Amino acid sequence: MKSLVIAEKPSVAADLARALGKIPKKADHYENDDYVISYALGHVVELEMPEDIDKKKYGFWRLETLPIIPEKFGLKPVEDSKDRFTALKKLIARKDIDQVINACDAGREGELIFAYLYQLTKCKLPVKRAWMQTMTAEGIREAFQHLREGEKMRGLEAAARCRSESDWLIGINGTRALTKRMFGSRAGNVASVGRVQTPTLAIVYAREQEIRNFKPRDYWRVTATFAVAKGSYEGVYQRPNFKRAENDDQDRVDRIWDKAMADAVLAACQGQPLAQVTEEKKASTQASPRLYDLTTLQREANNRYGLPARRTLQIAQALYERHKMITYPRTDSRALPEDYIPTVRETLRNLHGGHLEPFAQQVLDSGWVVPNRRIFNNAQISDHFAIIPTTHEAKHLEDMEAKVFDMIARRFVAVFFPAAEFDITTRTSTVGGHEFRTEGKVLTSPGWLAVYGKTTVEEGSTDSKALPALSSEDGSPVRAKTIEATQHAEQTKPPPRYTEATLLSAMEGAGKLVDDEELAEAMKERGLGTPATRADTIDGLINQKYMDRNQRELVPSAKAEQLLQFIGAVKAEELTKPDLTGEWEYKLRQIEHGKFTREQFMAEIAATTKGIVERVKGFEEDESAAPETDIISPTDQKPMREMLRGYKSQDGVLTVYKVIGGRKMEPHEVKELVEKGVVGPLDGFISAKTRARFAATLKLTKDEEAGKYKAEYDFGDKQDIGTLEPFWTDPASGAELCENGSSYILREREGDAWKQSFRVGRLMCQKPIPREAAIQLVTTGKTELIKGFISKKGRPFDAFLKRENARIAWEFPPRAPKLGKDGKPIARKAKTPPDLSQATVVGRSKMHKDAEILETPEAFYVRRPDQDNRVVMTLKKELCGRKLSLDELKPMFEEGRSGLIEGFMSKRGQPFGAFLVLSPTGAKAEFEFPPR
Repeated sequence: MKSLVIAEKPSVAADLARALGKIPKKADHYENDDYVISYALGHVVELEMPEDIDKKKYGFWRLETLPIIPEKFGLKPVEDSKDRFTALKKLIARKDIDQVINACDAGREGELIFAYLYQLTKCKLPVKRAWMQTMTAEGIREAFQHLREGEKMRGLEAAARCRSESDWLIGINGTRALTKRMFGSRAGNVASVGRVQTPTLAIVYAREQEIRNFKPRDYWRVTATFAVAKGSYEGVYQRPNFKRAENDDQDRVDRIWDKAMADAVLAACQGQPLAQVTEEKKASTQASPRLYDLTTLQREANNRYGLPARRTLQIAQALYERHKMITYPRTDSRALPEDYIPTVRETLRNLHGGHLEPFAQQVLDSGWVVPNRRIFNNAQISDHFAIIPTTHEAKHLEDMEAKVFDMIARRFVAVFFPAAEFDITTRTSTVGGHEFRTEGKVLTSPGWLAVYGKTTVEEGSTDSKALPALSSEDGSPVRAKTIEATQHAEQTKPPPRYTEATLLSAMEGAGKLVDDEELAEAMKERGLGTPATRADTIDGLINQKYMDRNQRELVPSAKAEQLLQFIGAVKAEELTKPDLTGEWEYKLRQIEHGKFTREQFMAEIAATTKGIVERVKGFEEDESAAPETDIISPTDQKPMREMLRGYKSQDGVLTVYKVIGGRKMEPHEVKELVEKGVVGPLDGFISAKTRARFAATLKLTKDEEAGKYKAEYDFGDKQDIGTLEPFWTDPASGAELCENGSSYILREREGDAWKQSFRVGRLMCQKPIPREAAIQLVTTGKTELIKGFISKKGRPFDAFLKRENARIAWEFPPRAPKLGKDGKPIARKAKTPPDLSQATVVGRSKMHKDAEILETPEAFYVRRPDQDNRVVMTLKKELCGRKLSLDELKPMFEEGRSGLIEGFMSKRGQPFGAFLVLSPTGAKAEFEFPPR
């Protein structure tokens, strides 16, 4: 009889087959006399959706059908993985299989993947668990020599099922209820909520509110330069007897809030008075940073290389799974097992042939690998231990893979080095009773810093500087001459927006926001989400249009503000607080260890779900209690009321929503729209399809049938251009420039009528285009240099606008040359444009503003005729061993995303399917993989 081994991915199955005796491949699995090894594709089974349970009842979203709480959750194969499910079901049913070994990833989610598959195939065979910490051959064989009994995994399986079903209950019911109450039947609007994603969004939004409400305060700092016999140094004035004011995190010892006081300090330093000088010296040490867990690795990779959290996880997973060079990355532990000392020594011996080899050898020669609770600590290990290198050789790494591996390996070596040692000198120079402080920090023994080139101080870097020494020439007591003093007028700054790095930290430390001590303790271990899911949570919020990336900053959208304000209004705040996750994680841990039952947990979640739905369904906004504004409605001449979702006239005839086209309307913009009937053009509207920003004019129109007014876009396409008022007339041809909606248009006579021959936006890249620029485009074909455009990534730039027939083109001034270390310009290497003289035009790309698609025998190109035939995208016809046809690519050029394309081949020779999507810049195509 044989054991059926089920891995989570094809590549893992191949690794298992090699490690367990070079087991040969048969069809799509591996088989010998002992094992049949096959694989899932991540999740191949999922929970049934409401429409699967009862299509007639739940197929359409209705408030009256909520809450949906199944007595028993049904399962179904994942649509894209049905073939894989069928193949596994056949293997499980084989007569020569007498046990199943779960070799999915070692964690809660891996347990769930296997449990759902086992259940839906109605398998009754005994189960063993292979718990692999590394994917090296030795690590795999170790796991299979010590298989765990399936019964021992029941707690982890129960916790995994509870997590999955609870997310379903909160997500499905909360999303349907809030969507119907917020948007009614308006298509394309979904108010998605979730146990982890909504508290995470609330953290980002709370920071944005802090920034918006921040009021800068003036303060002053005074610095002075002092001279002693052996040189000069600078000191910073320190307020006497400083104690930070309560609830004022902006207060600092060197900030003077009173200008008169700052003037008095400055005056005391005039005339080069002598300062009395004292100093204290003390030795200080700095221990090496601890080993990486996933969140710390993601955070530092984002800070150092700008990598999104999800990309760091992908790279770490590749280093673990494909290259076998690191241990399991989806870990929340920063410690190693206490019996891991021999393995660590072997790993250090294997770090040869690179720049880390001498440091690794130094650790071994010095005998620094010894028991140390900071490094080896069983109490700080949950399912997995810290991320460290394995003994596997480094080969064929891509650039970013090599950088992330270097971070892990360097941290691993450094952790065994002694602490860095510093001499810190604190010098106080007193002038007229005012103290100025100077601190000098000198590295006396680099310790672990040597592994980082003796200069990099991770986690709290401090500049090192040496002070000129005091000597007998400076007198006794010591005196220094006050050479000059400077007063600096400054303002407090709002807190910074979250980046992925800082948001990961906030998610990890979300327990600090929880009052209940037990729940906070549970979240101390987990935080919001798990290390493996936090990156997906951030990406999910971006994909659902709740947040946008602005360079490295994460900015909540108007939709996020709508959602969180509505949740507050319906008193469903538990959706936004980390307490819910804290309570869940605390009890899920208890379920894992058999201290709490699955039945109790799910009963509590069902009660929470019912409470949320009841409050959302029962919410009624009291219009009479809504505050009045200074916006007078033209329909009844009364002040409009500010409702939750918009501004509404008291007669109910006029409503202007607070969010239009994904853009938040400011009160002054609403006032102008109501008073004048038109406002704009305004920038920042967002296309629901492409997420592209666009500018538009808004105007009020009346729906005669309903008898109500509404705001709608005015692009000028519905206007009779003959009725427009011109602001410039060409004396030679009689052509006229007019404002039409959000554009300037040039109209020319065609018989007795007018025709439009040219158009340019009145607002482009957040920069208003003046009438004079439109006149220049018509008369000379080019504007003067216009400064202050803002790119899609939020970067300012300057450009000329050029007219090319009916189109507008950009022309950029020459870039300032980059300077080398010698201060001289670095010569740029000119890129040779592709030879497209023999290329065939095969279509147009709507995603590139109707640019031409050209085909050559080797590739497809997209070029912009309106930009001197600039090539803006190149895509080779053969990608990952798969030849691409124009028909397959047309949806990508039309909508930004192709259909699912099968038949790609990975570097490991594994077939895969993927969508091709345009990158945010449109310059290349990227893979997007189907959901697991």
